[in-house]
Amino acid sequence: MGRLDGKVALISGGGRGQGAVEAEFFAKEGAKVVLGDLLDQEGRAVEERIKAAGGDAVYIHLDVTKDSDWQQAVDLAESRYGKLNVLVNNAGIARFEGIEHTTEEQWEQVMSVNTTGVFLGTRKAIPALRRAGGGSIVNISSIAGLVGRLRAGTAYSASKGAVRLITKSTAIQHASDQIRCNSVHPGPVAHTDMQAGVAEDPERLAQTTADIPLGKLATIQDIVYGVLFLASDESGHITGIELTIDGGTTAQ
Repeated sequence: MGRLDGKVALISGGGRGQGAVEAEFFAKEGAKVVLGDLLDQEGRAVEERIKAAGGDAVYIHLDVTKDSDWQQAVDLAESRYGKLNVLVNNAGIARFEGIEHTTEEQWEQVMSVNTTGVFLGTRKAIPALRRAGGGSIVNISSIAGLVGRLRAGTAYSASKGAVRLITKSTAIQHASDQIRCNSVHPGPVAHTDMQAGVAEDPERLAQTTADIPLGKLATIQDIVYGVLFLASDESGHITGIELTIDGGTTAQ
């Protein structure tokens, strides 16, 4: 018996990286998965891998900055599978410039994807989650949304901090609908676009892990297990929290 048996999940940024692993893990745990991304070829490949493994998934083109794309994704979940139980706002981009070197265009781009994308996805999913009798929203933030990390970049930190508060606001506003909303805050994760090449470069790896008490980078699976927990009924009395998965970094 899977931890998500009978549930329908919509995952943004599901074409590669953490989003793809989330989609595959969710399907293995019994969920029917709608995965969206701008990367159509990669997204369809994830869909095919899930089906080949015996799971049920469908890919849809999803630009998280477009309200109409979100509506189509939610409509697909309900029309194909009859309901929507879980939303994972996973899609995001990073820029690491400091405030003096961040252009207005860069600021708007990061905020549009990382913050407005979460707002639009949440707003479109809530009516469907309510129709299903409740559900779980999991927003992927970052430890850069909790503390002012030197290497995180101004726009990225601001966008992820906003996700944390959108999460809490959503949790309070929709608790009466039995809709839970929580945020996940990873530290540095190996083998992702944001940490490209770090694990393979001894000097960069040493620099990156120096501030991590557990002395190692997280794996994508480390983060996805946390997302899976918050999506499942195992966390049924948890809402409005930030789940920090950072090897102890922010405990210092």
